[in-house]
Amino acid sequence: MESPLPVRNGVNATRLRLPESGPWATAMEYLLERFNHVDPQGIVDRFKRGEVRGLGGGIITPETPLGEHTFLWYYRELPVEQRLPVELSILHQDEHLVVVDKPHFLPTTPGGMYVAESALVRLRLLLDLPDLVPIHRLDRMTAGVLLFAANPRTRGQYQLLFERRQIRKSYQAVAAVRSDLALPLTTRSRIHKSRSYLLSQELPGEPNAETRISLIRSWATPQGEHGLYQLEPHTGKTHQLRVHLASLGIGILNDPFYPRLLEQAPDDYTKPLQLLAHRLEFVDPLSQRPVTFQSELHLGEAR
Repeated sequence: MESPLPVRNGVNATRLRLPESGPWATAMEYLLERFNHVDPQGIVDRFKRGEVRGLGGGIITPETPLGEHTFLWYYRELPVEQRLPVELSILHQDEHLVVVDKPHFLPTTPGGMYVAESALVRLRLLLDLPDLVPIHRLDRMTAGVLLFAANPRTRGQYQLLFERRQIRKSYQAVAAVRSDLALPLTTRSRIHKSRSYLLSQELPGEPNAETRISLIRSWATPQGEHGLYQLEPHTGKTHQLRVHLASLGIGILNDPFYPRLLEQAPDDYTKPLQLLAHRLEFVDPLSQRPVTFQSELHLGEAR
């Protein structure tokens, strides 16, 4: 469904599904009860300003009965965010695509405590492209090549490349080296990520995640032998690379989740997760020519 409200300050309006019936006479009464932990006057003011809209753009007023609309859209009141001390760089831009090097610690899209401080919102404001959307995503803690669609008319053709697994993805990671592990190898497992649990888990059953792992080079450290790995995921499960390396006993350096969940702590910008989306290769669906986008970033622990 297309939002009836335009992007504002780089952020999409929020969509909310309304109940068909209930003890509330109006849509506004429902919102006041559902969001009773926020400023009620702020909710009332949004309705009075005509900033709450239904599908098609109709204004939902304080008197609009519940049941008249199934969905409504509104602008969230955004908190003031401290700018993250990281910057993204643009690798490529044309009328259809924007390709960037996303730094560690910057989310791909708004979520949780990060809204303005996301790659999407930063780019929308920087490039004055309110229709910009990500074609895929990288974890907040992962750096590297990230693609955005700039043209609503052609974005679907690029999204299909990922859905059909027609993108070749290559990552780099720094992790410990096991002398008894024969590389390269392909590891497969069943990975499940529930909405109620922070971590992804490997479960019994038919594999749904596959990663090819190669060792590029290794070196000695006071903590033991470390190596720079090339990781080629055939699938895109949440935290797949981190889970697969941890399950082999070579968890990625500076990973606070795998193999052991560490206590929550403020970000340490001197110790980013040593995982980089290094390269993307595909045949451009518009030009039918092969293209490659490669990160200009480097993992700080690699030698």
